[in-house]
Amino acid sequence: MCVFAKQEMRTLIGTDLSLFTIFHVLLSLVGILAGLIAITGFLRGRILPTSNRVFLGSTALTSITGFFFPFRGMTPGIMIGIVCSVILACSLGARRRGAPRTYIATVCFAEALNVVVLITQCFEKISVLHSLAPTGHEPIVAVLQLFSVMAFGIVALIAIRKVRLN
Repeated sequence: MCVFAKQEMRTLIGTDLSLFTIFHVLLSLVGILAGLIAITGFLRGRILPTSNRVFLGSTALTSITGFFFPFRGMTPGIMIGIVCSVILACSLGARRRGAPRTYIATVCFAEALNVVVLITQCFEKISVLHSLAPTGHEPIVAVLQLFSVMAFGIVALIAIRKVRLN
Protein backbone atom coordinates (compact mmCIF):
# COMPACT_ATOMS: atom_id res chain seq x y z
CA MET A 1 0.00 0.00 0.00
CA CYS A 2 1.49 3.33 -0.98
CA VAL A 3 1.89 6.25 1.41
CA PHE A 4 -0.91 8.21 -0.26
CA ALA A 5 -3.36 5.32 0.19
CA LYS A 6 -2.40 5.02 3.87
CA GLN A 7 -2.97 8.75 4.36
CA GLU A 8 -6.34 8.42 2.63
CA MET A 9 -7.27 5.82 5.24
CA ARG A 10 -7.10 8.50 7.92
CA THR A 11 -10.15 10.58 8.74
CA LEU A 12 -10.24 14.27 9.49
CA ILE A 13 -10.16 13.55 13.22
CA GLY A 14 -6.93 11.58 12.85
CA THR A 15 -8.17 8.14 13.88
CA ASP A 16 -7.60 4.86 12.10
CA LEU A 17 -10.39 3.96 9.66
CA SER A 18 -11.26 0.74 11.51
CA LEU A 19 -11.78 2.62 14.80
CA PHE A 20 -13.81 5.23 12.98
CA THR A 21 -15.92 2.48 11.40
CA ILE A 22 -16.62 0.94 14.83
CA PHE A 23 -17.68 4.36 16.13
CA HIS A 24 -19.93 4.88 13.09
CA VAL A 25 -21.53 1.43 13.50
CA LEU A 26 -22.10 1.94 17.24
CA LEU A 27 -23.79 5.29 16.55
CA SER A 28 -25.98 3.58 13.98
CA LEU A 29 -26.98 0.76 16.33
CA VAL A 30 -27.76 3.22 19.14
CA GLY A 31 -29.88 5.20 16.69
CA ILE A 32 -31.78 2.12 15.54
CA LEU A 33 -32.47 0.99 19.10
CA ALA A 34 -33.53 4.48 20.23
CA GLY A 35 -35.70 4.77 17.12
CA LEU A 36 -37.49 1.53 17.94
CA ILE A 37 -38.13 2.78 21.48
CA ALA A 38 -39.35 6.14 20.17
CA ILE A 39 -41.68 4.47 17.67
CA THR A 40 -43.05 2.20 20.41
CA GLY A 41 -43.88 5.40 22.28
CA PHE A 42 -45.64 6.78 19.19
CA LEU A 43 -47.78 3.64 19.03
CA ARG A 44 -48.81 4.28 22.62
CA GLY A 45 -49.74 7.85 21.76
CA ARG A 46 -46.67 9.36 23.45
CA ILE A 47 -43.54 11.12 22.30
CA LEU A 48 -40.76 9.95 24.60
CA PRO A 49 -38.33 12.88 24.90
CA THR A 50 -35.14 10.99 25.78
CA SER A 51 -35.42 8.24 23.18
CA ASN A 52 -36.40 10.80 20.55
CA ARG A 53 -33.39 13.00 21.35
CA VAL A 54 -31.04 10.01 21.33
CA PHE A 55 -32.54 8.81 18.04
CA LEU A 56 -32.24 12.20 16.34
CA GLY A 57 -28.73 12.86 17.65
CA SER A 58 -27.23 9.45 16.94
CA THR A 59 -28.91 9.14 13.55
CA ALA A 60 -27.71 12.62 12.55
CA LEU A 61 -24.18 11.75 13.70
CA THR A 62 -24.36 8.46 11.79
CA SER A 63 -25.27 10.35 8.62
CA ILE A 64 -22.57 12.96 9.19
CA THR A 65 -19.82 10.46 10.02
CA GLY A 66 -20.77 8.46 6.93
CA PHE A 67 -19.54 11.35 4.79
CA PHE A 68 -16.05 11.15 6.36
CA PHE A 69 -15.25 7.74 4.87
CA PRO A 70 -12.98 7.76 1.81
CA PHE A 71 -15.04 8.89 -1.18
CA ARG A 72 -15.02 6.52 -4.13
CA GLY A 73 -17.96 7.87 -6.08
CA MET A 74 -21.67 8.06 -5.44
CA THR A 75 -22.88 4.93 -3.66
CA PRO A 76 -26.26 3.84 -2.26
CA GLY A 77 -24.86 4.54 1.22
CA ILE A 78 -24.04 8.13 0.32
CA MET A 79 -27.45 8.62 -1.28
CA ILE A 80 -29.18 7.22 1.81
CA GLY A 81 -27.03 9.49 3.99
CA ILE A 82 -28.11 12.53 1.99
CA VAL A 83 -31.79 11.56 2.06
CA CYS A 84 -31.62 10.73 5.78
CA SER A 85 -30.00 14.11 6.51
CA VAL A 86 -32.85 15.91 4.71
CA ILE A 87 -35.46 13.78 6.50
CA LEU A 88 -33.85 14.50 9.88
CA ALA A 89 -33.86 18.23 9.14
CA CYS A 90 -37.58 17.98 8.31
CA SER A 91 -38.10 15.99 11.50
CA LEU A 92 -36.42 18.66 13.63
CA GLY A 93 -38.45 21.35 11.90
CA ALA A 94 -41.68 19.44 12.53
CA ARG A 95 -40.77 18.94 16.16
CA ARG A 96 -40.03 22.65 16.66
CA ARG A 97 -43.21 23.72 14.83
CA GLY A 98 -45.30 21.39 16.96
CA ALA A 99 -46.39 19.22 14.02
CA PRO A 100 -46.57 15.74 15.61
CA ARG A 101 -47.91 13.92 12.53
CA THR A 102 -45.08 15.15 10.33
CA TYR A 103 -42.61 14.44 13.12
CA ILE A 104 -43.81 10.85 13.49
CA ALA A 105 -43.78 10.27 9.73
CA THR A 106 -40.24 11.61 9.32
CA VAL A 107 -38.88 9.70 12.32
CA CYS A 108 -40.40 6.47 10.99
CA PHE A 109 -38.97 7.13 7.53
CA ALA A 110 -35.50 7.85 8.93
CA GLU A 111 -35.70 4.67 11.01
CA ALA A 112 -36.73 2.71 7.91
CA LEU A 113 -33.66 4.01 6.09
CA ASN A 114 -31.48 2.98 9.05
CA VAL A 115 -32.94 -0.52 8.93
CA VAL A 116 -32.45 -0.75 5.14
CA VAL A 117 -28.75 -0.02 5.67
CA LEU A 118 -28.65 -2.50 8.57
CA ILE A 119 -30.09 -5.22 6.32
CA THR A 120 -27.52 -4.46 3.63
CA GLN A 121 -24.66 -4.51 6.12
CA CYS A 122 -25.86 -7.75 7.72
CA PHE A 123 -25.88 -9.52 4.35
CA GLU A 124 -22.44 -8.11 3.60
CA LYS A 125 -20.75 -8.81 6.95
CA ILE A 126 -22.45 -11.88 8.50
CA SER A 127 -21.11 -14.98 6.77
CA VAL A 128 -24.33 -17.05 7.01
CA LEU A 129 -26.34 -14.24 5.41
CA HIS A 130 -23.56 -13.42 2.96
CA SER A 131 -23.71 -16.98 1.64
CA LEU A 132 -27.40 -16.39 0.82
CA ALA A 133 -26.68 -13.13 -1.01
CA PRO A 134 -23.00 -12.89 -2.01
CA THR A 135 -23.40 -9.76 -4.15
CA GLY A 136 -26.03 -8.03 -2.01
CA HIS A 137 -28.25 -7.67 -5.08
CA GLU A 138 -30.17 -10.92 -4.66
CA PRO A 139 -33.97 -10.79 -4.31
CA ILE A 140 -33.90 -11.77 -0.61
CA VAL A 141 -32.11 -8.52 0.27
CA ALA A 142 -34.53 -6.37 -1.73
CA VAL A 143 -37.56 -8.20 -0.32
CA LEU A 144 -36.40 -7.68 3.27
CA GLN A 145 -35.62 -4.02 2.60
CA LEU A 146 -39.01 -3.48 0.96
CA PHE A 147 -40.76 -5.30 3.81
CA SER A 148 -39.02 -3.12 6.41
CA VAL A 149 -39.92 0.12 4.61
CA MET A 150 -43.54 -1.01 4.27
CA ALA A 151 -43.67 -2.08 7.92
CA PHE A 152 -42.39 1.29 9.12
CA GLY A 153 -44.87 3.02 6.80
CA ILE A 154 -47.76 1.07 8.31
CA VAL A 155 -46.48 1.75 11.82
CA ALA A 156 -46.24 5.46 11.00
CA LEU A 157 -49.86 5.51 9.77
CA ILE A 158 -51.07 3.74 12.92
CA ALA A 159 -49.10 6.10 15.16
CA ILE A 160 -50.36 9.17 13.26
CA ARG A 161 -53.96 8.01 13.74
CA LYS A 162 -53.31 7.68 17.47
CA VAL A 163 -52.14 11.29 17.57
CA ARG A 164 -55.27 12.34 15.73
CA LEU A 165 -57.45 10.66 18.34
CA ASN A 166 -55.61 12.21 21.30
